[in-house]
Amino acid sequence: MYSCPLTRIYTGVTVYTFKSNGTMIFMDLSYNGLTGTIPETLGYMAYLQVLNLGHNGLTGTIPESFSHLKSIGALDLSNNHLTGPIPGVLGTLNFLADFDVSNNNLSGPIPTSGQLMTFPASRYANNSGLCGVPLQPCGINNIGTNGSHLKSMEKKRFIGTSVLTGIAFSILIILSLILALYMVKRNQKKAERDGGSTDTYINSLPTSGTSSWKLSGIREPLSINVATFEKPLRKLTFAHLVEATNGFGPNSLIGSGGFGEVYKAQLKDGSSVAVKKLIHFTGQGDREFTAEMETIGKIKHRNLVPLLGYCKIGEERLLVYEYMKYGSLDMVLHDKSRSNGITLDWSFRKKVAIGSARGLAFLHHSCIPHIIHRDMKSSNVLLDANLEARVSDFGMARLVNALDTHLSVSTLAGTPGYVPPEYYQSFRCTSKGDVYSYGVVLLELLSGKKPIDPLEFGDNNLVGWVKQLVKENRCDEIFDPVLLGSGLNGKSGEGELYRFLKIACQCLDDRASRRPTMIQVMAMFKEMQSEPEGGSSSDFLEGFSIDSTVIDESVEKSS
Repeated sequence: MYSCPLTRIYTGVTVYTFKSNGTMIFMDLSYNGLTGTIPETLGYMAYLQVLNLGHNGLTGTIPESFSHLKSIGALDLSNNHLTGPIPGVLGTLNFLADFDVSNNNLSGPIPTSGQLMTFPASRYANNSGLCGVPLQPCGINNIGTNGSHLKSMEKKRFIGTSVLTGIAFSILIILSLILALYMVKRNQKKAERDGGSTDTYINSLPTSGTSSWKLSGIREPLSINVATFEKPLRKLTFAHLVEATNGFGPNSLIGSGGFGEVYKAQLKDGSSVAVKKLIHFTGQGDREFTAEMETIGKIKHRNLVPLLGYCKIGEERLLVYEYMKYGSLDMVLHDKSRSNGITLDWSFRKKVAIGSARGLAFLHHSCIPHIIHRDMKSSNVLLDANLEARVSDFGMARLVNALDTHLSVSTLAGTPGYVPPEYYQSFRCTSKGDVYSYGVVLLELLSGKKPIDPLEFGDNNLVGWVKQLVKENRCDEIFDPVLLGSGLNGKSGEGELYRFLKIACQCLDDRASRRPTMIQVMAMFKEMQSEPEGGSSSDFLEGFSIDSTVIDESVEKSS
């Protein structure tokens, strides 16, 4: 069913640890909607260098225990609801290079010890009760009209102090960055000497520069979280995906297409997921990507492959899907060596035909916003453990189009053999174009043949071949011999094949306006199921657009 869960979108550096000693260096919990007071225990993380709690809903005071953060270089508490004074003990933090408490409800004088007076006024802005350098002097509101000389002296003193502190601040920033980089490198080498760490950097994944950590220029670590839509995967990280796919190695590759490659990932809990590694983007459209992922991740239906999560790291974009045990319909139908022992009888094919139609109908009519697939084909119809058809890659063409990548127009238009004829005139994708592509899939199920096969059709294709046989009154040559040999319920079963052929040809009408909608296709399937076995099908086939009398006669012969 359709659901709309609230989702936290993780970006930038989240958590980075060294497994050898369990010490944490970076912690970014910004933009998480956190509430309550700041735990005192955070102050006892002796090796912590960066702590970002900004843009949440935290209340209470700044813990005195933060005085124990002796290695801290950047401390961001901005955009919360903190109250009380700034603890004077924070002046003992000698490596503090960036300190931001703006947009809170803090009060009292800014401590004069340590580095706290060296930060610009913007780091203390929008706290109505704060005073002191670099803000206005405490008690300035109490100076009367006779104190103009005092105010002038204070202003000159403030300007002089600001210049000196600015110079000192710049020098301190440079020294702190050098020291921070040195400590990171030293700890990395130590971790390698102690047995190595799986949380290392990957040089092939460049950073996007969108990290929310204020000290920029450091590459993003593998522990970046995967934004997920399912609770069981809440702690999944990019490092897990790298490990579960053997570094996205060839042995884990299970498919590829116009939008990227798909890998099977075996997680530590024994479950499997499919990871689509999208083509490289230009680095633009980051907001559009997040918006599209939020939309696609909320779409749930039993005949759609659910998006479980996604990951952004540098210019890499990874999508995490539920793993489909039996692969694609294309593989099962056309590659007998990879059919996984599935019996390709009519009951199986009919189940796939109806299931894939149901999924496409949901996208067109029940999903908000309505989604046009644009690339409906047998390789995008996957089979789960119960051999239930699941439509995949829905929303992908829309996503790539929104990101304006270097993909060619043909990639966005669809796959040869499935593209409706009107596209070559208008280059406009519609839901009726999806209906045409579904009709091709239906012909694949009925005939067992590929949409394009030079050895089978020459310069023609499956659609043209079927229409020609219909006109020549040779409909029985269309059906896969496997279907005619077994799996049919006598003459009534053969009649059902002709009924499905009629629906397929209606979907393949050259005039888009005369094609049925996917809701109408589902209605025809339902009407067919309600017909009594052995009954005449001539009424059902009335009005067929491609020489209907030819198929009517064929059905009557089989009834």
